[in-house]
Formats: sequence, C-alpha cells, structure tokens
Amino acid sequence: MTSAGSAIGSPNKIGEPTLSGSGTKKRDSLGSSPAHAIAKDVGEIYSRILDHRAVIQGEIRYFIKEFEEKRGLRELRVLENLKNTVFEANAETLPKCEEVMHGNLNEALRRLHIANEMISRLQQREQENLQLQTEKLVTGETQRRAQWEEFMKEQQNIKVVVDEEHTKAMERLKEQYDAMEKDLAKYAA
Repeated sequence: MTSAGSAIGSPNKIGEPTLSGSGTKKRDSLGSSPAHAIAKDVGEIYSRILDHRAVIQGEIRYFIKEFEEKRGLRELRVLENLKNTVFEANAETLPKCEEVMHGNLNEALRRLHIANEMISRLQQREQENLQLQTEKLVTGETQRRAQWEEFMKEQQNIKVVVDEEHTKAMERLKEQYDAMEKDLAKYAA
C-alpha cells in the first residue's frame, strides 16, 4: 500500500526516482506526471479504506445464499406454523379466555357488591352504637349536673342550718358565760 507522502520519494513507473522541487521532471512513456501518480495512490487508498462495496456485496451474496439456498423453505414453514398458531389462538383460545374472564369478573363484581353492602351495614351499626353512646353520655352528664346542683343546694341548706345552730350555740354560750361572770362577780364581791 502506498501513500501520498511516499509518492514523492518513490520511483515512478519507469523505475526512476522522482524528486519534487528539482526542476527536472521525468515522464514515462504514457506521459504521466507525479500528480497523476499521487492521484492514482489516493484512488487506491480510497478504494481500500473507504470503498466497502466489494465487502458489502460479498455479505449480500452470503446472506442470499444462507437464506435462499441453504435454508430453503424452512423459514416459510416456520412462518406458516406461526400464522396457524395465531389464527387458532384468535379463533378458539381468545374467545374461551374472554368468556372465563367475564365469568370471573362478574363473580368478583358480585362478591364486591355483597362485601360493600356488609360493610355499609357494619358502618351503620357502628354509627348507631356511637350515637347511642353519645346520647347516654349526654344523658348521664345532664343527670350528674342535676345531682350536683341538688347536692349544692342541700349543702347550702345544711350550711344555713349549721350556721343557725352555731349562732344559737354561741348565744347560749355567751349567755352562759355572762351568767357565770355575774356569779363570779357576786362571789368575788
């Protein structure tokens, strides 16, 4: 493989080295110049590095040979079997699956409705029980308030009675001490 840089110091087709910049250019019998050699080298480089048509054509021929000649109708038979399987699934299996699915979904929906009704009844009972408890609490609180007020009135009445008894007892004691003082004053005098 030759490159453009090696064409300057390489021999030309005749075998004589070409010197760039020497002023004496030799030509071969075809009349080619060093630029022609460079263009030819560049063309070879392009065809070897960048032009993949030959490789691609070989791969295409191999692909065609592999799938058309070696495998024959095997791929076609596989595709035909696959098509038959799909048609059978669409015609028989899919309707059966849909029927079973609808039956199971209807049963599940029926059970969900029953469960929903049961939960609704339980919630209603719970709410009624809660309301009864609240009413009992309110009634009990009202009764306790009434009892408390009655108790406070009794205490007030008892206090008045005790205060009156205390006042009477104080008066009796005062009268007794006054009488004792008079008796002491009589005996002391």
